[in-house]
Amino acid sequence: MEGGGPSLDSIDYYNKYATAYFESSVNLDMSKIREKFEALLPEGGAILDLGCGSGRDSLAFFENEYEVTPLDGSKEMCALAEIHTDLDVLHMEFADLDFDEVFDGVWACASLLHVPEEEMPDILKKIGQALKPGGIFFLSVKEGDFAGIRNGRYFVDYSKRKLTELVEDAGMFDIEEVWRTEDVRGTLKEQKWLNLIARKKEE
Repeated sequence: MEGGGPSLDSIDYYNKYATAYFESSVNLDMSKIREKFEALLPEGGAILDLGCGSGRDSLAFFENEYEVTPLDGSKEMCALAEIHTDLDVLHMEFADLDFDEVFDGVWACASLLHVPEEEMPDILKKIGQALKPGGIFFLSVKEGDFAGIRNGRYFVDYSKRKLTELVEDAGMFDIEEVWRTEDVRGTLKEQKWLNLIARKKEE
């Protein structure tokens, strides 16, 4: 897999450092943003946790009685997430998504930021196809104008305008809200995140 492109390089990283990443991320508090997302979903709805990492959010959704499908491109992260959540975790890369209107919500928390910008339109279309009409899509990325390797992984940072245009150009979503948050780890005061919630257009 080495040298297989930016997305695969990031997967290699998570395979190699899965335990360390699990320990650094599993207890981060994303509850406020999850609550905003859940408020737009039907009770007991089906959620795809796209790039579930440690399984932190999948477990929270499951405990709130949603039907959760955790998915991650890193085999090692999948294994750790299965242990943490006691849920089956799909080992799949984003480019291989192939669902047809089965989810009420897609949650992509700090995961699509590893996707090269030129690959995002196709992946956004796959996400749109996975959602039921009127379904809710959440994604978060780092705010900035950087694209490249950082800390052993490939990242693409976005401005609010660029992120909004990217999702709008997919032609499948109506954007409901875009907002900025601090880094929840508390150690990176200068790092801001952009969060976006969109609704799949009705048929």
